[in-house]
Amino acid sequence: MNRRRGMWLALAVVLLAVGAGLMLTGQGEEPAPPPRKEVEFPRMRRDDWKRVEQRRTQVMPALVPDAGVAAAPPSPPRDPVLAALPRGKGHSAVVIEANALRYSPIGELLLDCMMRDGGKKLDEFRKASGVDPLKDLDRLVITDKGVVFSGDFSKARFQEMFQERVASDYGPGARVYEPGDVIVTLEDGGVRRGRDTSAFGTWNNQLLVVGDTPDSVKEVLDRVQGGGSNEPPVISEGSTYGEMYGVLSVEELARMLPPDQGELAQRLREVASNVELHLDASSDVAMVAQIQGSDESQVTDLGKSLGAALSLARLKAQADGNKELAQMLDFAKVRPRGSQFNLELAVPIEVLKERLSFCRDERKATENKSPEVQP
Repeated sequence: MNRRRGMWLALAVVLLAVGAGLMLTGQGEEPAPPPRKEVEFPRMRRDDWKRVEQRRTQVMPALVPDAGVAAAPPSPPRDPVLAALPRGKGHSAVVIEANALRYSPIGELLLDCMMRDGGKKLDEFRKASGVDPLKDLDRLVITDKGVVFSGDFSKARFQEMFQERVASDYGPGARVYEPGDVIVTLEDGGVRRGRDTSAFGTWNNQLLVVGDTPDSVKEVLDRVQGGGSNEPPVISEGSTYGEMYGVLSVEELARMLPPDQGELAQRLREVASNVELHLDASSDVAMVAQIQGSDESQVTDLGKSLGAALSLARLKAQADGNKELAQMLDFAKVRPRGSQFNLELAVPIEVLKERLSFCRDERKATENKSPEVQP
């Protein structure tokens, strides 16, 4: 479970690097790079604030005061997904707006790649679980403590999916599925009984929580139901913009750097205190990493070092004739802002369309053979 969650978190952070890899290794003829244009980077907009307000759906029940004690004012409604997040410093949490990403330009391209089999695997999952990821899933949250799915799970067959587990109620509308004996299918077709240590939890048909242990799942459900630390969630309402956003612990980011970047990893540990990510996929794929630290001069020096490295990489790509990489690096910028700096990266959607065109072609070819399978 730890390895799988680490992979998801790494994929979220390096999404643009994946785009770059597609540019370098994609199929088909090499496309001519589109002309340089302005890319709009993520920021909090009016629609984002409207979305924040619409998601304040959870009203906490008022506590009955003791005799002679004045009743506390009612708590304002809140977003249950943000309530589920870890609290305090040193945690990582990345939110993927699955529904918004699904209908973005890059989402359509990725859907073609996912549906290259004509949608057979997706259809099998729908029938087995009662959940349609393309319609029912709203957000996917990857944290250092587990994974949370939010959406409409009113038709989900959780009891059938987790029938080998021990199920118990855990507060109003919540249920925990703890480890039990499971059937493991062997390569030769045989079966054996095993034991999975991971646990699952559900809340009000809106949240599905996946954790390494029952305690980690219960911690999430406790926070959703008003318990846990009084510290604010690691992601505030004012930071919920873009198709992907979140906070990475500096240690998490440093561990993701390749071994030959050990010096940079150590400087990050010494200088940075927080890393906030935002990705906008409404047109091109553009990402901003906001790196903050307490010592303004050291943060400024780190930003300059990264900016110089980007410039050298761009010159090298141009000298090597690597047009796609040079163009991507042409959008890369480091913008100092006092005790923080913004690292901006972008991949033009035209480049991704060219490099992912084979997915669309394979999907159409498969669907022509199996017209009865629909996404």
